[in-house]
Amino acid sequence: MTLSSALSGIRTSLRILTVSAVTAALVACQLTGSANQSAQKPGSLRSGPGSDVGAREHPRVVATYGGVYKDGKAETAIARVVGGLVAASEDPEAHYRVTLLNSPAVNAFALPGGYLYVTRGLLALANDTSELAAVLAHEMAHVTARHAIKRQRQAEEAEFVTKVMTNIGKDQRTIDAAVKEKQVQFARFSQEQELEADDVGVRTLAGAGYDPYAAARFLNTMGQFARYQQLGGETSSAPDFLSSHPNTPDRIQRAVRSARQIGAPGIGLNGREAYLTSLDGMLFGDDPLEGYVRGRQFLHKGLGISFSVPKGFVLENSAEAVLASNNSGTAMRFDGADLTGYASLTDYMLSGWINGLIDNSVRPTTINGLPAVIGSAITDGWSFRIGVVRIGLTGYRFIFANRSPTAVFTRDFEKSLGSFRQLSPTEQARLNPLRVKIIQAKGGETARKLAVGMSGVEPSRRLELFTILNQVKANQRFKPGELMKVITD
Repeated sequence: MTLSSALSGIRTSLRILTVSAVTAALVACQLTGSANQSAQKPGSLRSGPGSDVGAREHPRVVATYGGVYKDGKAETAIARVVGGLVAASEDPEAHYRVTLLNSPAVNAFALPGGYLYVTRGLLALANDTSELAAVLAHEMAHVTARHAIKRQRQAEEAEFVTKVMTNIGKDQRTIDAAVKEKQVQFARFSQEQELEADDVGVRTLAGAGYDPYAAARFLNTMGQFARYQQLGGETSSAPDFLSSHPNTPDRIQRAVRSARQIGAPGIGLNGREAYLTSLDGMLFGDDPLEGYVRGRQFLHKGLGISFSVPKGFVLENSAEAVLASNNSGTAMRFDGADLTGYASLTDYMLSGWINGLIDNSVRPTTINGLPAVIGSAITDGWSFRIGVVRIGLTGYRFIFANRSPTAVFTRDFEKSLGSFRQLSPTEQARLNPLRVKIIQAKGGETARKLAVGMSGVEPSRRLELFTILNQVKANQRFKPGELMKVITD
């Protein structure tokens, strides 16, 4: 049993802390990208194999990634790129429906039927139009090659082989070997698809007049940003681009080789100034509706609450809960529950939502002036410490789990629970979402100087983030008027 499944073993009837970003409509902004718009209504999708799959899965994708992000400047920038890429692609008659997703995850992907997705997190990381075009050209290559449909067939075949071998096989080693071989074949098949999309994407990118080296450049940037997030304990509940598109050195070099077959570095449009201008004011990081993870602290302006986790924990925010874990095998879940109908917190703790609860461990307490209750549970080899703090009719729940609890486990639980507090009106007023701001550098200014002006980022990490976002060196001197990205609230 994994840590996540252990936490789910505590029976719950969760109430989501926040209103989902998807409350109005799941209709994506339809950015047409057709080289022959007279043949079909702009924004419409050509019917074909797999188009029903895209239509069916679209609402789920939108919900998973926080809804649709509305930004007129960004939408226009994407539409222009898609239009040029389609005209230069292997299928210039194709139509695409492009959705800008409200997620900080750095991701872009495609579904059968011409459904393309790009997150605001990816837009914020890219530095020019050619880098955005490189990502979109790669995903369009998947669509024109119908990779998703072929991958689904391969997955179904692998599942069928597993089922047949399990039912008729007698030698477990033979069964395991056959299943493993099929899994390896599927992984190799998927990797071949990615490399094929890389090659086609670079050719399409160049055909549309963009810098063909942008693909390799952006893969490198994403790798740097992923390492920055890991070291800082910043994660996203949604998958990112690198989880399915690993930026291995070999892959980057292959992208460079593909670009060299077209020409030497310096060819093609990059469109940096226009692209950066389109980013100005874009949301960066967590959506306000889900609260903010700032280092090891979670803050929620709407709910007016805050707590922190001890050093060594990595926080992850989502609409359903805030999760954390450390290298000592401890997992934490923080969420909210409706306390309507319960006379006391003790009654709530004893109401049956916790499997394996040790009844005599339940005792009331106070956390920063707020009524609370704590307790312990043991189930399926896991030990749990549970704390619930009450504000009005809402119970804010801390659930810690570990297979081998120690004094440190208990201390971490108590420290996190004890940090929970209500924000003052002044703190709430000052808590604003982070945004991308485009500034003009003065002649001779360096990254070290400009990074100081960033807010909402740990001071010790401002320079690192600035250099990654802008792909510059720490001591590099900028030209007068050169555009740079900074993060500010």
